[in-house]
Amino acid sequence: MPHYTYDDWVRWEGLWELIDGLPFAISSCSDINHQRISANLVVEFVSPLEACNKCQGYLPIGYRVTDDTILQPDMLVVAGEITKEYLDFAPSLVAEILSPATELIDRYAKYNIYESQGIKYYIMVSPDKEEVEIYELIDGEYHLKQTGKNIAHEFFFPECNATVDFKKIW
Repeated sequence: MPHYTYDDWVRWEGLWELIDGLPFAISSCSDINHQRISANLVVEFVSPLEACNKCQGYLPIGYRVTDDTILQPDMLVVAGEITKEYLDFAPSLVAEILSPATELIDRYAKYNIYESQGIKYYIMVSPDKEEVEIYELIDGEYHLKQTGKNIAHEFFFPECNATVDFKKIW
């Protein structure tokens, strides 16, 4: 089986992720419910971050973890300036909107990658259950801090905080 790298990935058409050199097509972006939740999620983060001059919320952008692992989280909060065509340092927060096609990858492979990269917060959003799981990195390991549908959570980023009301994403 071929082993792909960033140099291959940048030439591909469509949306792809690479995990340890293996390609994974991103197909859930065409789902209308996924798009609505994604847009609402970024809005809920952008508003409280407006006062912060260091942190910014983003819709999917390439996050180059290694030369053969490039991810495109559904939503990110980045503390710092992105100076390349891709993010080359760990964001402060990533959110993945689960789908039947991606749930195993999001729950296991990406969970482990995000944890190993020291990403402080990992949010998994389940559209089917209308449920959010919020994980926080403590002593190098993710701990489930909160789960539910109509929850609010305060996130602590460098130089700012953001309280997000997740009932507004549905």
